[in-house]
Amino acid sequence: MHPPQSPETEAVHGSSTPPLPTLDLVPPIHMTSTFRFRDVDHGAGLFDGSAEGYIYSRMGNPTVDLLQEKVARLEGAEDAVATASGMAAIAAVVMSLLAPGENLVAAATLYGGTFALFNSRLKRWGVTARFLPAARFEDPAAIAAAIDSQTRLLFIESPANPTLDIVDISLWAGIARRHGIPLIVDNTFASPLLQRPLALGAEAVVHSATKYLGGHGDIIGGIVAGSRALTARIREDYTHLFGPCLSPFNAWLVLRGIKTLALRMHRHSESALTIARWLAGHPKIARVFYPGLASHPGHTIAKRQMRAFGGMVAFEITGGLAAGKRVMDRLRLCTLAVSLGDCETLIQHPASMTHATYSPAERQAAGISDGLIRLSVGLEAPQDIIADLEQAMRDGPKGA
Repeated sequence: MHPPQSPETEAVHGSSTPPLPTLDLVPPIHMTSTFRFRDVDHGAGLFDGSAEGYIYSRMGNPTVDLLQEKVARLEGAEDAVATASGMAAIAAVVMSLLAPGENLVAAATLYGGTFALFNSRLKRWGVTARFLPAARFEDPAAIAAAIDSQTRLLFIESPANPTLDIVDISLWAGIARRHGIPLIVDNTFASPLLQRPLALGAEAVVHSATKYLGGHGDIIGGIVAGSRALTARIREDYTHLFGPCLSPFNAWLVLRGIKTLALRMHRHSESALTIARWLAGHPKIARVFYPGLASHPGHTIAKRQMRAFGGMVAFEITGGLAAGKRVMDRLRLCTLAVSLGDCETLIQHPASMTHATYSPAERQAAGISDGLIRLSVGLEAPQDIIADLEQAMRDGPKGA
């Protein structure tokens, strides 16, 4: 194993040496459900932990292990646990750290699936969530006041989905540390190439590997990176028994995607900034949300905790939701679809799609307006994306 290097080099090399005596440049895919034992004693040793090796791919697989090690290195973590989806990664954390009667505190602006899990589904197990409204994200007193003796973790996204709010990770980490509880950061929008929450004091990070880590819209996966104590607890309490394991093939695809992560994140960020600046100057755009713009309220914090500002842009069109729907339906190049981080530019309406799990009042508290549009800037030439947005906003019949 080589010593730690720059993130760009880690993304290409990292854990790319297979844990088997082969000389493959690209690691093999270990597509097997089970593994042979040399003899009965060897099998027994694997189960009681006295021997090293693999038993069953739900509990461990060489290809999945490579991905876990690579992401851990990229995030500066001791270990990582790969899961079948980003939501499985989040569920693995909260189900491992929370028990009936306990609670978590979260910033209110979250991916809609995360919000639904926290806001309603966890109640079935006697776990509650407290949400801090967007206006109080940077209020230390408000954050601390939401914590009580039964709070077991803090959870944030930064940049937040879909408003691109920037949350001060160091601020939240300091409060979490003073209360003796972990801060968990969803780092999906930034990726470890642009932001390393553990270095800012977070206890663990979660990713939807479906997004920028995979980068090509062809897999579903998730990952948690943190301390060995935390990942061991997650494996013992949740993933081994609930079974949300990542398939070896999907792990291999994410490994392949990570090799180009640095190049892609640079292009996504560069193009998104170009498009955000163009949107900000367009007469039909009422407001643009992008942390790379000096006008963004979180721009100063983003400059401090991010290497670049990412590929996600949100905006509101003058005329509200009706005008926004008209524009989205007229697009030719940009694809109307949920998800993000793909090579293709994707556009969607959070209030009726990804964040439909919020009530109108909950969306208002999270800063998600009915007219907000979320754009995941792809790898196309930015001028072509701009041309498509321009023609969609042009007056006249569709196609004119």
